[in-house]
Amino acid sequence: MQLLLLASAGGAIGAGLRFLVSHAFAARGLVWFPWATLSVNVIGSFLMGVLVGLLALRYQGSAEIRTFFATGILGGFTTFSAFAFESVAMIERGEFSLTFLYMIGSVVLSVVAVFFGLSLTRAVLA
Repeated sequence: MQLLLLASAGGAIGAGLRFLVSHAFAARGLVWFPWATLSVNVIGSFLMGVLVGLLALRYQGSAEIRTFFATGILGGFTTFSAFAFESVAMIERGEFSLTFLYMIGSVVLSVVAVFFGLSLTRAVLA
């Protein structure tokens, strides 16, 4: 039950942060492409790499810490379901090239961001 509460509390924080990022992009008129979702997924992936590196190299990450930060905050911040919905919406609008770039960019940049975050953390702490 404690882990569920930690995941829920962290998820609320992450979702709130995602909301703020989405509104920041919308306030600047950047709604023609899902920049906010792409950004939170790449940033969240980078932070996941940093977190994994910190827990592996510097700190003994308890189940509580991992649940709150990884599952909760970063899970609430990143949003694969929004990525999937926005991809389908773009396909339905006939934006096939843009959809392809968005999908490939989201996956590749997120994987690269995890790798970079983990490598950076390893380099700094080693």
